Amino acid sequence: MPNTLIKVDLSCPPTENEQIHNRWHPDIPMACWVKPGEDFILETYDWTGGFIKNNDSADDVRDIDLTTVHYLSGPVGVHGAEPGDLLVVDLLDIGAKSDSLWGFNGFFSKKNGGGFLTDHFPYAQKSIWDIEGMFTKSRHVPGVHFAGLIHPGLIGCLPDRRMLDIWNTREAEFIATDPNRVPPLAAPPSFATAHMGKMSGPERDKAAAEGARTVPPREHGGNCDIKDLSRGSKIYFPVYVDGAGLSVGDLHFSQGDGEITFCGAIEMAGWVHMRVSLLKGGMAMYGIKNPIFKPSPITPTYNDYLIFEGISVDEWGKQHYLDVHVAYRQACLNAIEYLTKFGYSRAQAHSILGVAPVQGHISGVVDIPNACATLWLPTQIFDFDINPSSAGPVLHLDQSIQMPLSLDL
Repeated sequence: MPNTLIKVDLSCPPTENEQIHNRWHPDIPMACWVKPGEDFILETYDWTGGFIKNNDSADDVRDIDLTTVHYLSGPVGVHGAEPGDLLVVDLLDIGAKSDSLWGFNGFFSKKNGGGFLTDHFPYAQKSIWDIEGMFTKSRHVPGVHFAGLIHPGLIGCLPDRRMLDIWNTREAEFIATDPNRVPPLAAPPSFATAHMGKMSGPERDKAAAEGARTVPPREHGGNCDIKDLSRGSKIYFPVYVDGAGLSVGDLHFSQGDGEITFCGAIEMAGWVHMRVSLLKGGMAMYGIKNPIFKPSPITPTYNDYLIFEGISVDEWGKQHYLDVHVAYRQACLNAIEYLTKFGYSRAQAHSILGVAPVQGHISGVVDIPNACATLWLPTQIFDFDINPSSAGPVLHLDQSIQMPLSLDL
């Protein structure tokens, strides 16, 4: 049996665990060490460290301090890893912790994080999803039942000093272009809530003041939210510091492409069984700047889709030039509007797109002025037929069932 190198006790706050951190910084000490070729297990908190609860209130989603997240297990040092190498990570298996067989999906308030569709869903809401082996369903979103594609939303290696400085400089300059924007353009360092693993004293305080937040994906990997990084995946990470410093967290039971609800997956506490190896000098050898990966050979078998198109004309009628962000937003909004015809609230439809294994595609970026993006909605996840017909949509749902909502105070 593989050793569990990092354990988490969900009854204790993550800030009391020295093998957990919530910032990226080259000086964070390794939580443990492994040799190339070893396999091991890391347990993880959910990305909020247990702040979001299994209940019927969205007050916790409204009130969470987002400078505290994400809580990551690591860093794991790999003997022999040097800057310029590629760290090869095989995700052998992933699962939910046996004492926490549930997950949550949330929309964050526009005043506290926002999201892809925040102008349409400006208030905090959440749905709870029960994990039943390979499958999930929700008391807040009736009529859907599907298999999960479990994956880490966040995985990556420590940056070196040069890369950390680049991140902080470019993001600070970007924030300065519109410093009062709500939600903000980026997430700057935040000293007060930094948890730096084993670091303490003045060294910890200095690193906490400049440690990069874990919110976005960057060159090292990080918060990429790629749903196909499931069991059986192989990932090639650039190495920037001696030992590599691999960390993982933000596990998702299931997610649609784009994680459009921001807290856009079924977030859960869990464990990851992985193996690491090295390709010496692999960054230069293959010209790798960002991680590359091979996807899981195991995916839910859904092969019947309704495909919704969107183009680079926003919901207010403004024309944009080959803008795939706008186009994908329109595809999502079109799917949400369609699902309301079967009795779903707009929030329930939004949640489905965030948690179910929907596919997002960039379908065209050459036909000026409109890019075309598509959202592929698997029809087989529904308990009823959602295909268009001459009979028209039939209401199948108990419309008294709604997602918890918390207005801004």
